[in-house]
Amino acid sequence: MSGTFVKSTLILTIATLISKILGSVFRIPLQNIAGDEVLGIFTLVYPVYMTALILSVAGIPLAISQLISKARVENDQREIKNIFVTSSILAVLFGLVSFSLLTGLSEQLAQVLGGQKTRLSIIIVSITLLIAPYMAVYRGFFQGYENMKPTAYSQVIEQFIRVALIIGIAYYTVSMDYSNEVVAGGVMIGSSIGTLLSLAYLRYLFIKSSFKPISKEKYSLKDFKKTSRRILKVSLPICVGALTMALLNVVDSLSIPFSLKMAGGESAEINYQYGLYGRGLSLVQIATVFSTSIVLPLIPLISRNLAQNDFRNANKVIVKSQNLAHLFSWPAAIGLLALALPLNLGLFTDLNGSLVLALIGLSAVFTSLTVLGTGILQGLEESKMAAWIIVFGALIKVVFNFVFIQFYGLVGAAIATLLIYILLWFVNSYFIWKKTKVKFVTRETFVQFGSSILMGALIGVPTLFLGLQTWGRLEAIIYGFGGVIIGTVVYLFAVIVLKGVSTEELNRIPGVNKLIKKAGFNQNHPNK
Repeated sequence: MSGTFVKSTLILTIATLISKILGSVFRIPLQNIAGDEVLGIFTLVYPVYMTALILSVAGIPLAISQLISKARVENDQREIKNIFVTSSILAVLFGLVSFSLLTGLSEQLAQVLGGQKTRLSIIIVSITLLIAPYMAVYRGFFQGYENMKPTAYSQVIEQFIRVALIIGIAYYTVSMDYSNEVVAGGVMIGSSIGTLLSLAYLRYLFIKSSFKPISKEKYSLKDFKKTSRRILKVSLPICVGALTMALLNVVDSLSIPFSLKMAGGESAEINYQYGLYGRGLSLVQIATVFSTSIVLPLIPLISRNLAQNDFRNANKVIVKSQNLAHLFSWPAAIGLLALALPLNLGLFTDLNGSLVLALIGLSAVFTSLTVLGTGILQGLEESKMAAWIIVFGALIKVVFNFVFIQFYGLVGAAIATLLIYILLWFVNSYFIWKKTKVKFVTRETFVQFGSSILMGALIGVPTLFLGLQTWGRLEAIIYGFGGVIIGTVVYLFAVIVLKGVSTEELNRIPGVNKLIKKAGFNQNHPNK
């Protein structure tokens, strides 16, 4: 493996992390500028768009990269050209179908999502579906040449432009006193423009590159039929893992407004309440970004080891990825639960929906573990099983939302989210254990859980007695971020002293190993 490839892969990982953080954090200023109803409309519509986007892209980048890599080994320029042209045609077709479905059914979708105020947002964001699949083709093409930089830079360009436009448009439309429907629709423009400029950047690199496929043989319908079957065979299973959170979020977008309406809510009130629910989702996405970004790159190693019949190393990869997920996810989830009050007041301007935020925050650990479990099952060549588990979870989530919302209102939706991710984690873990006999809970897991509880109690219990309802935002932000710093130190101290993390895992965390050496801790305890 070349040094250039390793370096570009590292760049891609960092870019993905930056993109995910940007894609999560922007909801906080959006809510501050435009309010909970606009955030609610955005949170209702965006999962529907993301599901359509995932289906329209259909895993094409990874499929193209794999097929082009193989064709390059054989120096088959005609095959490379066929792959590129065929994937471009498929991308345009998928984009047109997705765009047509979303716009054509926008009125019906809006009604299901809680009212016609969401329709403008659906129509505007669906324009992105005409661009994104074609853009994905270029990303996959460069990856096939082991050049990850175009994908990395285009991701960051897309997200920076998107977030900047969302915040800018929100500020402008609110200052012009436009309705919440227009404000929500306006901010959706950011996605389309960000994707378009990212495509322009990739197209420019493609024209300037020396990678362009050169073949004098004419492309035919026969080539399209043959190559499209190969691309789809590789790409469609990839959709399964990508759909995990998106599908469950769509279920929320469709079933929570309906359940709230059945419980007596009005359309405007439902959008506002979903905005409160969206506060929790914003923080969960931030909390899960780090764990999923760190552990998911390990998953392809499972497939490679299985292909080489190296079951021992495949199991080691699974154990390491699960240990890292627990190590990062438990403190993040317990921390969100403990700091729900100051974070809600400091970031979202008031204490409304704090219990909802706390419960959804707690679900962050099981969300991370569920996404990881789905990836592991895919690596173990159990994509169909992973797909059925997701479908099963989505159906159960509909029932949970309806039942719990009738009894507990919006809090019931948060309870349903927590329970469904716990259930999905257990089901995924059972089938992983059945296939590999790898334990999904170890002694270290209990130490990490206990250390997180200790940290949570230390930073969270005082918030119940400090009268936060009289605080301003600045005091709440200072307490919240101070709690994060203190909680991190307490958690790391506890897991190291109680040997809840191995030396090898500590060495994987940038900067932590140096801090531990300076503090004088002895890391030479046995790895479990």
